[in-house]
Amino acid sequence: MGIFSEIFCWWGGNTWGTRLTIWRQGRLVGKDEFGNRYYEQRKGTGPLDRPRRWVTYTDISEASKVPPGWYGWLHYMVDTPPTEENYVPRPWQRPHLPNETGTPNAYRPPGSILAAGTRPKATGDYKPWRPEA
Repeated sequence: MGIFSEIFCWWGGNTWGTRLTIWRQGRLVGKDEFGNRYYEQRKGTGPLDRPRRWVTYTDISEASKVPPGWYGWLHYMVDTPPTEENYVPRPWQRPHLPNETGTPNAYRPPGSILAAGTRPKATGDYKPWRPEA
């Protein structure tokens, strides 16, 4: 299914057209911990008078899989890619996680019908509104 999906399945992101564009116009800047590859336009500039920047994903095209450092580089917030800087995360910073909505790892707050355990009892502080005639 590999070559078939590359030819016809555009939703995977990495088609032959994408590879041809990267080969002709792109320069590899770096990779992140998820295996995503980041590119910059070799010659010329894009519509903002800056070289275009883009990402190719390893599997499904999911924008939440872009770590914060690379997000800043892709959106021109910083000029230096994360692979070229010596950034040390603060002790309180957590590692980047992609969006987990719709998976078993999704956040389920206490009281949610999907959360494990039992729902807490009502506290008695709720007073329903009643219209006065």
